[in-house]
Amino acid sequence: MAERPFVYRFTKDLRLDDHAGLAAAASRGNVLPLLVIDRSLETRLERSPRRAAFYCSAVRALAAELEERGSRLVVRRGVPETILPRYARDAGASGVAWASAYDLDGIEQDQRVQSSLEEAGFAAVVVHDAPAVAPEESAAERSAPGLGYRAFAPYFNAWRQLPIASYEHPLLLRFARCELESEALPTAQEFGAVDGAPAGAAVARACFERFLREDAARYAVAAVVPSGDRTSQLSAHLSFGTIAARSVVRAVRERFENPFALSEERLSLRLFLRAIAQRDFFLQLSWFHPETHDRALQEKMRAFAWRRDHPGLDAWRRGSTGYPLVDAGVRQLHATGWMHPHVRAVTASWLCFDLGVDWRLGREEWDRRLIEDDPALATGNWQWIAGVGADMAQYPRIYNPERQRRRYDPTGEYVRRWIPELAQVPLDTWYGKPAESPQLGLGLYSRDSYPKPAIDHGVAARAFLRRYREFTSP
Repeated sequence: MAERPFVYRFTKDLRLDDHAGLAAAASRGNVLPLLVIDRSLETRLERSPRRAAFYCSAVRALAAELEERGSRLVVRRGVPETILPRYARDAGASGVAWASAYDLDGIEQDQRVQSSLEEAGFAAVVVHDAPAVAPEESAAERSAPGLGYRAFAPYFNAWRQLPIASYEHPLLLRFARCELESEALPTAQEFGAVDGAPAGAAVARACFERFLREDAARYAVAAVVPSGDRTSQLSAHLSFGTIAARSVVRAVRERFENPFALSEERLSLRLFLRAIAQRDFFLQLSWFHPETHDRALQEKMRAFAWRRDHPGLDAWRRGSTGYPLVDAGVRQLHATGWMHPHVRAVTASWLCFDLGVDWRLGREEWDRRLIEDDPALATGNWQWIAGVGADMAQYPRIYNPERQRRRYDPTGEYVRRWIPELAQVPLDTWYGKPAESPQLGLGLYSRDSYPKPAIDHGVAARAFLRRYREFTSP
């Protein structure tokens, strides 16, 4: 009797190489590739037009790769727990494999799908593919492994000692071609968007190889200096799985371990590995504590009264707070679907501490702008900045936005790129308050082009800390 095929359901793992899920499916039979577009995915794509364009381009690239391998990406639209058992039956498959989600909604859907498949008599195989190190692997040595890590420092110490798995090369994978009818591939227009730049595994590999060749040795500077955008630019690629975090970590570790690497280069490579480890950390945190999607990890902060509105909130959303580094970051996000990582921290800090606004509102706003689609990672980062998550510092780290600008954008190159009102304004006339510069308004822009600060940072930060101390004092 011929071996029955096994379905692989692609989600946010849109590639063929170094793929834990495909390797698991191929070990059980010839792989039948399937893509299910459900309402939760539609909502995520409709929320961010750039995200929709990236996703659809990556899906097209994946479908083309499969065609080259003599297979085909079959598309279905509807409810996964209904579609998958029916498709497995119609295709004569013995089961379905897919990569795990890490956010609350995704984890709950995985559980429903697994139950529906098993009740119908099919195998359901769920694997960890998104992180470089699976949550259970990083937590294996802990006395309470079912809880994972709640602090990053011990997690990183364990993470950097663990081996990174490598899965079958795509040429070794066994694909089948299902002749069942397929719906059309998704298009950006389907989600109210327009086509964007090409995406997919080849684009992701080229992006990473450029970074490793040209910028990785200077990552220590690029991670905090926003001008030039010399960071890896891999966030969207990692979030949609067009490149494996494992592949990235193995390549960077290999370079880090080169005995001829200069100390400056090794420092940069270590900091980059730390950034990837922090991504894994937040994924495992959400995996073990999915309830943190809507409530603080720190129990003591769950009743803290964040504001749900503020007169300065719309200014923050528009990039017109009067603080140039904050505004430049927001405008970069509006224009590109991405923001420099250090500027993200400063901009999020201003929302949470200068305005005292709920971190969940910030997360929701950025979710409408970002290309990347990683809810668990977004939650972890926002809670970290807001001082309610895994950062166990005694007090929240409140960034002074003007001090950060002077330190990390001293020539104003980044600010001027994204705030044209300040492009011709001499830096020495800013004094931290560019709206009062006598040069503002020259050329195309009026005196009122750039706003005065929406709030006094020093006053607001001190007021927030007083409120925080009063709330947390025994």
